[in-house]
Amino acid sequence: MTTTLHADSGWRVWWQLTRPHTLTASFAPVFLGTMIAIRDTQIDWLLFAAMLVASLLIQAATNMFNEYYDFARGLDNEKSVGIGGAIVRNGVKPKTVLALAFILYAIAGILGIYICMETSWWLIAVGGIAMMVGYLYTGGPYPIAYTPFGELFSGLFMGFLIVIIAFYIQTGTITQDAILLSVPSTLLVAAIMMSNNIRDIVGDAASGRKTLAILVGRPAAVNILLAFFVLSYAWIAAMVLFGMITPWALLVFLSIIKPVKIIQIFKRFTEPLKVMPAMKDTGITNTLFAFLLAIGLLLGHIL
Repeated sequence: MTTTLHADSGWRVWWQLTRPHTLTASFAPVFLGTMIAIRDTQIDWLLFAAMLVASLLIQAATNMFNEYYDFARGLDNEKSVGIGGAIVRNGVKPKTVLALAFILYAIAGILGIYICMETSWWLIAVGGIAMMVGYLYTGGPYPIAYTPFGELFSGLFMGFLIVIIAFYIQTGTITQDAILLSVPSTLLVAAIMMSNNIRDIVGDAASGRKTLAILVGRPAAVNILLAFFVLSYAWIAAMVLFGMITPWALLVFLSIIKPVKIIQIFKRFTEPLKVMPAMKDTGITNTLFAFLLAIGLLLGHIL
């Protein structure tokens, strides 16, 4: 038992606590929003760095809130699959996890103040709402993650909103292009949450959660995940077809093999351990898609 509880040690415990495979959900939208803006303005890289670090800190803190409240509600144990495990497997005190999450929020808040000083104080309200949603995702009396609205909130706040803010702090405005190019990010961040909920569908149902995957059933949930992927790629193809962006944006299709493999794994396997690679690859897909789209937009602008 001691070996199980202390499988990780030192810095690895704290690194795993951030759930690093989810951090791409923060990096990708910030990078994409900034690359959309580069077509219209000179990029302030210090603002970009501040936005990126703040987003990563909020995502890491949200993961820690998840770890703390799932443990506090008795939903996690040393045999649970996919959790950070700092509390149930590595012996970190629950109050330490909660305190660290609030410290990361505080640092993100300081960075947010700097961003507001350089752009607009209206972002205080926007950022505050985003941080509140991050906390309420698994905290509070009615956690969002335990409802059918997890994909909606994660997509809107960690996908769409971050792209828009990253674009706004560079340009001082919001354009139709920025909004339309945020849609795939919204869908792919929602896909990360859906893949997580598909993996955990049995355990979540036993614990009383009412996620979208549980409500519609596993086969339908996998089809919804497939729809998120298909719509993301089709959206970019349609924007190219209607002349809204250049054909360079079709570089995103270089990443399409990942979603194909993800759906194949979810259709073939049901055991949480066997579908873990598919869940992690959903986050990688989000990053690859955003990176390739950003490069395509940049090439279209330069050439």
